[in-house]
Amino acid sequence: MQIHELTGQILLATPALQDPNFKDAVVLVCQHDPQGSLGLIINRPRDIILGEVFIDLGLKSDMVTASLREQAQPVYEGGPMDGFRGFLLHDGWDVYDSTMQVSPELHLTASRDALEALAKGSGPEHYMLLLGYAGWGAGQLEQELFDNSWLIAPASHQIIFQEPPEKRWDFAARCMGIERSHLSSQIGHA
Repeated sequence: MQIHELTGQILLATPALQDPNFKDAVVLVCQHDPQGSLGLIINRPRDIILGEVFIDLGLKSDMVTASLREQAQPVYEGGPMDGFRGFLLHDGWDVYDSTMQVSPELHLTASRDALEALAKGSGPEHYMLLLGYAGWGAGQLEQELFDNSWLIAPASHQIIFQEPPEKRWDFAARCMGIERSHLSSQIGHA
């Protein structure tokens, strides 16, 4: 796999990965280049909901247009770095002040106008708000891949937006024909 091809892929933490920040993590790689990588853990909901974020940011949600589903949407732990920085991962072609394309179907926005649109009930159909991110320096992720710390899986709308968070790892692995119980925590190369 070429270096640029990791952007838009999913990483599944293997038992060989000893970092407790990533135990059983499902990470969407949002950017990967020779300088490093940025990813978001997509399977760790926090004890906070989107409606609370609206209140904290002083955004008045329009209860007529913003459904209760949006108000009760969980906020996710995106990773161990900068836990107060928010990212909106979404589908569709909504473009905001700070939107980057992760894949043809996925976009990442880090600007307030996206949350304002959600509070008004006019945001993207499928989305998740994540606080924090995972980051790797130049060559660091490649070394972790070499050490068998991660499995690389194709990202899909089903995994990211439809599967319950606690089932995303197993679902992504099964899509590749892998069962968690068959993985070893031993590091080795064939």
